[in-house]
Amino acid sequence: MHKIKKVLNHNSVITVETDELKEYLILGKGVGFSMKPTQELEMKDEYRIFSLAETTDRGTVKEIVKNVDPLFLEMAEAILENADKNFESVDHNVLFPLADHLAFTVKRVKNHEEILNPLLNDIKILFSVEFKSAEIIRPLLKEKLGLSISDDEIGYVALHIHSAISSDKLSQSLETAQAVRHCINQIEEMTGMPISLESLSYNRMMNHIRYMVARVQHDEPLKISMNDYVESEYPKSFEIAKDICAELGRSLKKTLSQAEIGYLALHIERVKADVLA
Repeated sequence: MHKIKKVLNHNSVITVETDELKEYLILGKGVGFSMKPTQELEMKDEYRIFSLAETTDRGTVKEIVKNVDPLFLEMAEAILENADKNFESVDHNVLFPLADHLAFTVKRVKNHEEILNPLLNDIKILFSVEFKSAEIIRPLLKEKLGLSISDDEIGYVALHIHSAISSDKLSQSLETAQAVRHCINQIEEMTGMPISLESLSYNRMMNHIRYMVARVQHDEPLKISMNDYVESEYPKSFEIAKDICAELGRSLKKTLSQAEIGYLALHIERVKADVLA
C-alpha cells in the first residue's frame, strides 16, 4: 500500500510503501491531483514508480528529487517514453540524472550561456536514433517554458538516452564519443587527408571505432586476427592503426587486443581509397 508523503505537482508524488516503509516517486498523469499527505494512493498500470533509495553519478535520487523542479522529472520521463518507441529496452532510472541535466540546461539557456558540443557531429552519427529520440525535448521546452534549445544541448541528452539503452554509464558514453573523435583526428593527421563526414566509409569507420571502444571498455577481445594479411597488403595503414590502437589503449587505460589493429587498418585503407577516388 502506498500512502502520499508529498505532492510534487499534479503529475508526480512521493509516497511511502507502508509494508516496507520505503519512499518512492510516482509519475503519472493526474497522480497528484487533489491528493493530500497520508492519503492512500490507488496505483494504476500507467503510473511509473521509482525507488528513492538509489544512487546515481549525480548523487542520491532523493537529493535530486528534492532539488529539481518536478517539471524536469516529467520532461525526462517524456524523453524516455519517446525512446521506448525506438528501442526494445530503456532503463527509466536514467530519469534522475537526465532531469538534473535538463535543469542545468534550462538554467544555461535562461542565462544566455551558449554551450558548444565539440562531439555533436560524432554523436549524430554514432547515436543517430538516440539523437532523434532526444529531439522531443525541443517542443517540450517550447511548450512548457517558451525556450529554444540548440542541437549542441540535444547531443548531450542523446548520450543520456544511450546510457538508458545500454550497460554504459553516461561517462562511458561520453568517453566513447571522445575516443572516436580523437581517433578520427589522428587518422586525418597521419594520412594528411581530410575525411568527408558524408562518405559511407567514414560512417563505417566511426561505427567500427565505436564498437572497438566498447569491446575495450568491456574487455571483449576479437577472436579472429587479420593482422598478417593486412600488414602485408596495406603496411602504411597498418602502421597508422597500430599507433592509434596504442594511443587509444593509453587513453582508456586498457590493453587492446592486437587483432584490433588489422580491422582498423582496413577501414583506414577504405577511407584513403575514397579520398583518392
